[in-house]
Amino acid sequence: MELLTDDEGKLAVRSARAAIEHVVAKKPEELLKLTPVFSEKRGVFVTLTKNGQLRGCIGLPYPVMPLGDAIVHAAGAAALEDPRFPPVEKEELDSIHLEVTILTIAVPVEGPPEKRPGQVVVGKHGLIIRGMGTSGLLLPQVATEYGWDSETFLTHTCSKAGLPATCWRDRNVELLTFEGQIFPSPD
Repeated sequence: MELLTDDEGKLAVRSARAAIEHVVAKKPEELLKLTPVFSEKRGVFVTLTKNGQLRGCIGLPYPVMPLGDAIVHAAGAAALEDPRFPPVEKEELDSIHLEVTILTIAVPVEGPPEKRPGQVVVGKHGLIIRGMGTSGLLLPQVATEYGWDSETFLTHTCSKAGLPATCWRDRNVELLTFEGQIFPSPD
């Protein structure tokens, strides 16, 4: 996967901010001149925080649409559709900090389940757990923000999926890793 440049990262953040302002404050859609990388299908997450606390986080873990469209979709959904929070209101916009995480393709972790903690690099990998009819995902930055080791990171990813905390030890549960290129808003 080709990494975005710093300028493209700033453009991704600007696009996410414009999308949020459009859906929340009804500002006109901003037409940005995007570089070719925004036409590539990529996974992306948009994370919103307010006063250092999570305020919304929604994304597309798999490359199902062009990055430019995926950013707009994820930003709008993070602001209005995260079921953990009420929709963002116009009066909050100035206090919302956002972060755009561009994802690499998720790859399965091979080998026996008991070896999984050794194959997860905290600070580098994000995790997806799939099994028993459900899945859960945690971005790479989550483990470092909370100071987790790889086993704790695996446990929390299982819990995020609504699965037993130690399900990562089950060979019928699939573990995938991915990486993320993180772009915070300058505000």
